[in-house]
Amino acid sequence: MTNEQLNSGNPKVDIEYRRKKSAEEMRYQIISFAMMIFLTLVAFVAVGYDGFSGWFTIPFILVLAGVQVVFQLYYFMHMSHKGHEAPALFLYSGVFVAFITLLAFMTIIWW
Repeated sequence: MTNEQLNSGNPKVDIEYRRKKSAEEMRYQIISFAMMIFLTLVAFVAVGYDGFSGWFTIPFILVLAGVQVVFQLYYFMHMSHKGHEAPALFLYSGVFVAFITLLAFMTIIWW
């Protein structure tokens, strides 16, 4: 949105709009933080529980770590906001190159 669209000329309306957006953003960050703490506790339980083998525990922890990376990027680093398309493009390009590199090492070199 441009500054003209956000600025209605009435300072009280603009302040209320910003407060509402800030409260909403803070709520998302608190929920995300609580989910990340919960996922961390689940990872500790998975490691501490003797009933799970290493073949389950390691991929499970890696999946939980991936979910936490998504939370970190989208809520704490504000990647979900407008105007962050270019950094997101570079980030996803780097993830793609890293995935291709790991795939090449695992299939061509190590086997």
